[in-house]
Amino acid sequence: MSSPTRPRPRAIRRRGALAASALVLTVSALGLAPASTAAVAAGCSGVESDFNGDGIRDTAIADPEATVAGHAEAGLVRIVYGGGKGTLELVQGTGGIPGGPERGDQYGFALAVYDADADGCADLAIGSPYEDLSTTADAGWVHIVYGSSAGLNAGKAVKEHTQGGTLGGAKEAGDWVGYALTAGKTSAGAPYLIVGIPGESIGTAEDAGGFVYIHGTAQTVVSVNQDVDTGGAVPGTAERDDRFGGSLASTPTHFAVGTPGEAIGTVPFAGGAAVFSHTLSSGHPKPLFGLGQDQDIVDGAEEPGDGFGTALAMVPHRPSGATTTNESLLAVGVPGEDLHTTVDAGAVQIFRVTAAGTLAKHMWLDQNSADVEQASEPGDFFGQRLAAVNTAPSSTSSGTNTRLAIGVPGEESTEEHREKGGVHIVPMVGAPGASDSWIDPGWGIPGEPAPLQLAGLSLAAAPGGLYVGMPYGPQAGHAVHLFPWNTANGGAPTQTFKPGEGGIPAGDTAFGAAVR
Repeated sequence: MSSPTRPRPRAIRRRGALAASALVLTVSALGLAPASTAAVAAGCSGVESDFNGDGIRDTAIADPEATVAGHAEAGLVRIVYGGGKGTLELVQGTGGIPGGPERGDQYGFALAVYDADADGCADLAIGSPYEDLSTTADAGWVHIVYGSSAGLNAGKAVKEHTQGGTLGGAKEAGDWVGYALTAGKTSAGAPYLIVGIPGESIGTAEDAGGFVYIHGTAQTVVSVNQDVDTGGAVPGTAERDDRFGGSLASTPTHFAVGTPGEAIGTVPFAGGAAVFSHTLSSGHPKPLFGLGQDQDIVDGAEEPGDGFGTALAMVPHRPSGATTTNESLLAVGVPGEDLHTTVDAGAVQIFRVTAAGTLAKHMWLDQNSADVEQASEPGDFFGQRLAAVNTAPSSTSSGTNTRLAIGVPGEESTEEHREKGGVHIVPMVGAPGASDSWIDPGWGIPGEPAPLQLAGLSLAAAPGGLYVGMPYGPQAGHAVHLFPWNTANGGAPTQTFKPGEGGIPAGDTAFGAAVR
């Protein structure tokens, strides 16, 4: 296959730029549930994102564009242990990490945290989609770096997943293995990691895309694309530039896969998504249904460049009166949506995935919705990134415990601050304007507003708060900020991670482009 120009995380797609290389794809993930007490090994706590077993949440922050050993954009990942217990740097070729830094690898482009071996210590999955495998450019790979009572990467050897290796299939140029990741534990207690491969060719359809579902402590690998019979038809047909697997999101009961390049009829890059159950059918995760704006249950109409499914987020959902949490709320970003004459304003639609595996319409949201903050403007790209949480999944879902952060990287306050960006935080249950809030650089997000900061392009959800990465714009503003989920308009973060402070080494290129 040919090796097309790859999308860059800092790019903001403009109307008319409908080439696949201009699509900005994403990954969204939830905070993970603690391991069961019975599964916790000595020295491990079972606490979500606790890599060293001390019972305190740790944080992984990537700089995928960092220069390493003279190699531009080789990338690295920094671990900040909670409780002030130091930092760790993960770089290819050192400390038992396979490979070596090379120009353009972008190690750490995607991150996911889960307990892969069910020992109670959190493990870190790291995507490097632009990794060259021998002479195969941008084939990509994923590493699983294990936690232990001695810390991350201090016990088991790193597990490497590649095509032509553990993932099966053949490595090809531009496959981009690891472009998107999501991980967790199913409602049955099995660990899973889902790896997006949006550049995968299916037959003669280049960049049709696919994903691998890696499940159980044995890490059994199942490959899925839109032409695979998985004991049920996967929605859609593998076509050129679909980029199936370009975005992912999951809960213990369901997961969603974005197809942001999907053409609907003759409408290019309209976008779509597919929802699966973790229940295996013929050894494969069971497909439930597809989503696209040509369906009556989906609001809006398919238009060129809508990018429906560019971003996804999911949370566990317990509706009023239910006794178990076996449903999900799915948020779908449509950043290229035109609102009347407002081009690329963007929108988000939220759906309910029922316990029976059916779909119900839940909420449509844009910046013109009643009582919400801000207003829709051309080029806002509202919904380019999403992150969501249910802070009390064992309770009835409400606007307090189910929260959604929406990235608006094209937002600008004045011409002087073009594409400064911002983040809109809304309830997923109830009226969106009832308890929403807005933060942007200089208004909640520390630092002075400036052009091309693209706030909202890096978001991550944890039970204890929302991570907002600021990898772009003036160097002094590069940081990751942790905000309360119910922060007020312009509210301040509770914690900030910044190069040169708190034991984090000084110097960066795009610190915080991915965080978990």
